[in-house]
Amino acid sequence: MKISTRGRYALRVMLDLAEHEQEGCVSLRDIAARQNISEKYLEAIAAILVRAGCVAGTRGKGGGYRLLLAPEECTVGQVLKLTEGSLAPVACLDHALNTCKRADACRTLPMWQELARRVDEYLESITLADLLAGSVGEKSEE
Repeated sequence: MKISTRGRYALRVMLDLAEHEQEGCVSLRDIAARQNISEKYLEAIAAILVRAGCVAGTRGKGGGYRLLLAPEECTVGQVLKLTEGSLAPVACLDHALNTCKRADACRTLPMWQELARRVDEYLESITLADLLAGSVGEKSEE
């Protein structure tokens, strides 16, 4: 599994918004400058986050974006699934229904399913608040 720049940047946008939420609406220009990401690319990412109900956008002077979810409620898994689609390690697990003709006889399928479960469990256990607090390494040691 390899997370694309879209997934990584979406996570950075969400963290930036969480970090600056006391400022109200944050412009994409400001986020782009702080994160060193193209503003045009951020527009596409912001549209995904708005459609999913993670952030709200306001147009006009003083407009920008703000989180709709508390940092404690938004997980890394949520953000990555929005932008990446599937986080499955193999194509046959991309959808709820495995349509692989070899699924019944595949000796490696249980291993891939367990890997997918563990990755999902791990990413769903990390919130934006955890990342902001720098407590992710502490969680994995518990």
